[in-house]
Amino acid sequence: MPEGPEIRRAADIIANVLEGQRIEVVRFGLPKLRPYARKLRGHRVSAIETRGKALLTHFEHGYSIYSHNQLYGVWKVLKGHKLPRSNRSMRLLLQTDSHSAILYSASDISVWLTEELHAHPFLVRIGPDIMNPDLHWRDIAARLTDKRFTRKNLATLYLDQAFLAGNGNYLRSEILHDAGLHPMRRPGDLTRGQIGKLSRSTLALSRRSYDTGGITLAPRLSKSLQGMGLERGQRRFYVFGRAGRPCYHCGGEVDRMEIGARRLYLCHTCQPAR
Repeated sequence: MPEGPEIRRAADIIANVLEGQRIEVVRFGLPKLRPYARKLRGHRVSAIETRGKALLTHFEHGYSIYSHNQLYGVWKVLKGHKLPRSNRSMRLLLQTDSHSAILYSASDISVWLTEELHAHPFLVRIGPDIMNPDLHWRDIAARLTDKRFTRKNLATLYLDQAFLAGNGNYLRSEILHDAGLHPMRRPGDLTRGQIGKLSRSTLALSRRSYDTGGITLAPRLSKSLQGMGLERGQRRFYVFGRAGRPCYHCGGEVDRMEIGARRLYLCHTCQPAR
């Protein structure tokens, strides 16, 4: 499933062609949504917003389309109106006079009055968007010390969308490694310095992933590995997907854990249990 950085990058591409533009064609693939097409057609898109892994397409006249890619959804943006051949099911088509934005395969799509989005059953449960440019590391530190979250282990907390929206599996492993914290540690057991380090790592790695299109390695290290001939997939992460390989920090072996049927990677030397 795409994580916050990927959803925000997709939103930026969509916004580039839809924001401020009149939507000439609206087509829904889900029958229950088709009556909304005439309510949206002919109106301008005022903003493309992300909240965690959800994408909101806001219209000038007070309607919004909520969409969540889930496991298989993907957006495609192209110039013109000729749609590409695809084995995927088209769920939403928005066309201006010059571009097409197409959402394939997603099933969690709905249309809302913008003023009522606060009641959406997903949006009402999630925490701050990890990609919100106004989010500060102190905001994350405050949540780590919130009684709702202090007794959860970090492995669980860093997939909890009520804690931070947009976090996901690869970011969890990378953030905890960068902060030097074992996944089974709990915020309530951390020192003030560890809370600060974890908060800064959370922001730094999620924003680095956004900037680089999914690479969490420090730019200098990634470039060095590229110079050694490693392909992109081999120079993306510090630990995620690197079980059995040496840690870039200490040379120890990266290990893989299964927690709640989700894989997680760590270096036991850099991330001691105590």
